[in-house]
Amino acid sequence: MDLSQDSIHTVIHPTAAFCALAASQPPSMSPTTPPSVPWCHSTLNPKNRIESLTLPLEPLWRIDGCTALGTQFFACPLFLPRHAIRPYRIDVFIPEPATLPRHLRVLLDMDATFYTHDGRRIAPLAITRHIVRILDHWTRSLPRPLDRFYHGLPFGSRIVVLNMPHDVKKARIKLFPAHALERQLLSISSLRRLWGQDVELPPTLDFHQVTYVSQLHDSVCLVHVNGSSLVLKTLTSHTKYLYHELRNLISIPPHRHVIARPMHLIIKRCSFGSKEAVIGYTLQFHSHGSLDRVIPFFQLHSRLSLCDKLNWSCQLVSALQHLRRKATIFYPDLRLENIVLSEAGHVVMVDFEQRGVWCEFAAPEVNAIEYMRLLAVDDKIDPLIRQRYVRLLDTTLPQWETMVENENYATSPPPSDNYNVPWSCLSSVEQEASEVYMLGRILWCIFEATSAPQHSTPWISYLWEPVVEFPKYTAMTPAPVRTLIDHCTRGARPGLSDLIVRQGSKLVLRRFENPDASTPRLVQSTARDWWATEIEQSERWLQARSQGMANGNWNHNYYNRPSLRQVYNALEDMRLDPLFQT
Repeated sequence: MDLSQDSIHTVIHPTAAFCALAASQPPSMSPTTPPSVPWCHSTLNPKNRIESLTLPLEPLWRIDGCTALGTQFFACPLFLPRHAIRPYRIDVFIPEPATLPRHLRVLLDMDATFYTHDGRRIAPLAITRHIVRILDHWTRSLPRPLDRFYHGLPFGSRIVVLNMPHDVKKARIKLFPAHALERQLLSISSLRRLWGQDVELPPTLDFHQVTYVSQLHDSVCLVHVNGSSLVLKTLTSHTKYLYHELRNLISIPPHRHVIARPMHLIIKRCSFGSKEAVIGYTLQFHSHGSLDRVIPFFQLHSRLSLCDKLNWSCQLVSALQHLRRKATIFYPDLRLENIVLSEAGHVVMVDFEQRGVWCEFAAPEVNAIEYMRLLAVDDKIDPLIRQRYVRLLDTTLPQWETMVENENYATSPPPSDNYNVPWSCLSSVEQEASEVYMLGRILWCIFEATSAPQHSTPWISYLWEPVVEFPKYTAMTPAPVRTLIDHCTRGARPGLSDLIVRQGSKLVLRRFENPDASTPRLVQSTARDWWATEIEQSERWLQARSQGMANGNWNHNYYNRPSLRQVYNALEDMRLDPLFQT
C-alpha cells in the first residue's frame, strides 16, 4: 500500500476503524514483467522525459529541508548576498505526490520526502533538484531588483507550485503573501496585555539584524546575530503555539538541563499598518545536535560508555522533576529529538509548545483520549460516529473544542494555559505517570543507543534505525536498567507497528516476507481490526475512569508506575554499581 496522506486516514489514524476497505486487486504481476503503459504516459515518449536534473552553475535557490509529508520545502534565496539573507520563511509548496502520475513520482524520488526531511538527506533527491530548477526559471522572470521584491514580502509568504511538469518552463507558480499570518502575529504591547504589564520579557531585536544561515527543521533555523550563532524559533501557522511556548520559556525557573530563556524577541514591521509583530525568539544554539543523532553516532564510534548513559538519564529526570515541582507544568513532548547535547556534554531539554508526541511514544492513557479527539475532529467519517466521540470528550473536558478551533493565540482562551486536549483531561498524578512512561521509552533508547523505540515509522526515517525494537533488549542494557524501564512502561500496549510497518514508501504487513503479498486491502483490513480493538479498549478505560472519579476511588496512577523521584533515586543508586563507573 502506497504511503500517502490518504493512508493516514485509512491506516495510521483511528479513523481507519470506520473506513470502507479498498477494492480487491488482481494478483501482482511478475516483477520482471513491466505493466502496460499508454504511450501518452510512457517515459519513452519525449514529452514525458525530464530534460535535466543538473543544478545551475550558480543556482538562485537552495533547499534546506522539507516537511508536511513532502509537500512543503524550505527555500533559501541565493540571489541575495549571504549577509543580507533574512529568515523570511518563504517556503515552497508542491502538490501532494499521491495526486501525481506514478511514473513522475518515481522519476523524481518524490515518495521519499514523506518520511525524509533533513536537508542533507533530501539534497541528492531528484525532486529537490527539480524544484531548484523550477524556482531558478521562475525567479529569472521576476521584476528587478530581486532584493527589493524579496524583502517586500510578508513573513511566512508561500511560493506555490500548482503543477509538477516534466518541463520546468511549464510550471505554474503563484505567490501567496501571508497577510493572514501577519494578523495572527502579536506585538509586544499585546503580549503584555495578555500576560500582565509586569512580565519580564527578553530584549527586542529588529528582524533585519538577523542573518539567516540554514533551516534546521520546520520551526527552527540557525541564524547569526552580531557574529554569534543562535537558534531562531518561528512558526508560519498556528501561532498560538509560538506564544504559548514563549510564555513557558520565560516562566520556567532556570535549570542547567532545560533550555535557557530566550535571548531576544525578534520583531518585524507588518506590511499593513504600523504593527511591529513578534515573529519569533532566539535561543542558545547547541551545535552537537539532538540525542536521536548523537547517541547512535557516539555508540558507533565507541564514544559512549554506560557511565555517560547513566549521567544523561539522571540529568533528564532531574530536569523533568524541576518542570513538575518548580515550574508546575507538564511535559508531553518527551522524545530524543527534543533533547540536545550541550558543549559541556550535558543533556538539555527543548521544545515547550506542549503539543505532544505521536502515539507510538505516548502513554496508553494519553492515547485513549487522543484517539477520541482524532475521531471527534475528523470530517471524513460518518457524522453520527463523529458526534459520539464529541459527546464523550464533552463530558471529559467541556472546553476542549475552544482549545483546538483557532490558530490565533489571543482568540484561543485561556492564552496562558495550554492547547493539549488529552493532557488537560488528566490529573497532576496522571500527568506524572504519563511522563514516566515516556521517560521509560527514552531510557530504552539511551541504553540501547538508538534513535527511536521502533524502526521504519510512517512519519520519519532515522539515519540509524533500531535493529531491536522496544520492548526487547540487547546486551547493551544492564539488568537493573531493564527492570526500571519495565516498571516505567507498565501498561504498554502492542502498537500498530507490530503488524504494519513502512518498507521504503509502502506500508506492508510484517508477517509477509514478500512485500507484494501486502495488498492495500489486506493492509487496510488489518489496520481496521487493530484500531477497532484499540478504540474499544480506550472507551472502556475512559468509562472506568469516569466511574471511578465519580465514586472517588479512582487510582490516578492506574498502571502503578514509579514516580519521577523514585526513578531518579533508582538511577542514582546505580552509580554505586562498578558496572556504571567506567
